[in-house]
Amino acid sequence: MKVVIIGATGTIGKAVATLLNEKGHEVVQVSRHTQPSVDITDPTSIGAFYTTIGEIDAIIYTAAGTVSYSTISELTDEGIHLDINSKLLGQVNLVRQGLSKVRPGGVFILTGGIFFYKPWPKASVIAMVNGGLEGFVRGAALDLQDGRRIVVVHPPAVREWAIQMGMDGEPWPSAATVAETYLMALESKITGQPVFVEGYRPS
Repeated sequence: MKVVIIGATGTIGKAVATLLNEKGHEVVQVSRHTQPSVDITDPTSIGAFYTTIGEIDAIIYTAAGTVSYSTISELTDEGIHLDINSKLLGQVNLVRQGLSKVRPGGVFILTGGIFFYKPWPKASVIAMVNGGLEGFVRGAALDLQDGRRIVVVHPPAVREWAIQMGMDGEPWPSAATVAETYLMALESKITGQPVFVEGYRPS
């Protein structure tokens, strides 16, 4: 399968690209700084990217996007809009503009996060965005045609990120483990549902 990974320079994106290459998929790694490049906060950039890339079998978005860790009293209109435009509307537009580029039987794999189910303090907007993505996926699956699928992966914190942030990485899965979830979503028949890393499904 010809698979585009957007956010391929990030911790999860690198692991997904490595695993998919090992499994024999044709992987195109994309970020804001690659050729071709894409900035998902800009619909024009998304359109130009799809024109360049041509037809594909799958598009996987793995970037964290812009997220704000703030208490409710600290939230600003600017910060809220930035989070929504980056992670939520950006992925919605990837799907909208990619309908004619993803081949029949292909799949859109979006990335939300476990904060929708188990939010941390200062993560209210992130939880909202993740919930919005799941709602979009559940609805969009009913509109897709010709066997196309759509799912959202809700990863927990990743061990490498936790360690980088000075946290204990032991409770969290490695990026390589998280990548297995994206592979499963790619090769399965699941559509219109959230997908969780094994062992980290919310109760």
